[in-house]
Amino acid sequence: MSVRRQIHLAAHFPGVNNTTVWADPNSRSQIDFASFEHLARTAERGAFDFFFLAEGLRLREHKGRIHDLDVVGRPESLTVLSALAAVTERLGLAGTVNTTFNEPYELARRLSTLDHLSEGRAGWNVVTTSDAFTGENFRRGGYLAHADRYERAEEFVRLSRALWDSWADDDPPEGQFVRQGAIGTVRHSGRHFTVEGRFTLPRSPQRHPVIIQAGDSGEGREFAASTADVIFSRHGTLSDGKAFYDDVKRRLARHGRHPDELKIMPAATFALGDTDEEAAQNAAEIRRQQVGPQTAIAFLEQVWGRDLSDCDPDGPLPDVELGEGVTQGRVSIGDRAAVAAKWRALAEEKHLSIRELVIEVTGRQTFVGTPDSVARQIQGHVEAGAADGFVLVPHLTPGGLDDFVDRVVPLLQERGVFRSEYTGTTLREHLGLGGPR
Repeated sequence: MSVRRQIHLAAHFPGVNNTTVWADPNSRSQIDFASFEHLARTAERGAFDFFFLAEGLRLREHKGRIHDLDVVGRPESLTVLSALAAVTERLGLAGTVNTTFNEPYELARRLSTLDHLSEGRAGWNVVTTSDAFTGENFRRGGYLAHADRYERAEEFVRLSRALWDSWADDDPPEGQFVRQGAIGTVRHSGRHFTVEGRFTLPRSPQRHPVIIQAGDSGEGREFAASTADVIFSRHGTLSDGKAFYDDVKRRLARHGRHPDELKIMPAATFALGDTDEEAAQNAAEIRRQQVGPQTAIAFLEQVWGRDLSDCDPDGPLPDVELGEGVTQGRVSIGDRAAVAAKWRALAEEKHLSIRELVIEVTGRQTFVGTPDSVARQIQGHVEAGAADGFVLVPHLTPGGLDDFVDRVVPLLQERGVFRSEYTGTTLREHLGLGGPR
């Protein structure tokens, strides 16, 4: 009898993004510890692999004003995760931390501390930036050239691993002192960092925290193939997911790695209902809440690069040229002219208003249906080789994961494709990863 492929699941704290529905009466605080604790405990009750926090190093601005989704604030990830280590027992705890605006020794120490406090449950989502707007919050500013960001990240991770490995596996004391050679000196001289010293912590329970990466460019995919344990992907559809999955898994061989050494977990949203029709109605209502009239105009302004506040969100696209840009601190749109042309063609084809267009093009629930239907969809994606699992992003904070854990997880367990309970204690064990590279 063949063994079914096991699904990996993680929970993303929705926080400050356009997935979150703030107007819902069940929406709660984005920064109270009770909100983080509720979602983490729910994920652990569902035997999820890990809990995941994003990062924001500067408040976004739109037309010179702070973006409304940021006004609640953005707590520092590793501080929150360290607190969660005290109220969870098995759940992995992963945070996004930037390699452009941090230093290897200091960050390696913070991550190792989290791994010790949690007894081996720490994860690090490695991100980069060449954004001068974000850089204004830091001494170095936005000096880092776009082409150099992955070079710095690769050196950053390599140096962090050297620091984590600098203590011997066994370090029995000799009286008041550690035996000679038990703590090595790390000597590193590279383009971005020069370090010579001794790390302050012994090897943590996992030896290295799990490395997560989210880049989608050619450079990002290659960096993940050479370095990461998990990819947090944006390719959630079956066709896009399979193409991304095949591409990245093929890259592993030239780095001496086996396909199972890297887990690909796209971000995913969901909408449940007692019938497929009810689920579809719930999904449509969630999307209309996520993209209100002001949000629709703001999205359009990001692409068109100019003030469009005079436009009717329930009217047609404006017949105006693209401007120079109005939003700072968001992910780049890319080729705005090409995006605008694509949006215009879609709006004309389907006779969509501005708001309807933005709802159409800015994403939709990845999985929609009854609990049984959603369980089958998730299993189908994994068995088709489009993902190893998913990072679920609920639309409500903090209770948006409750229904999924109560209604979908038991069905995945009955199908034999998801664990009924934790069998290991570390995040590496949850993910089926071997020792660190």
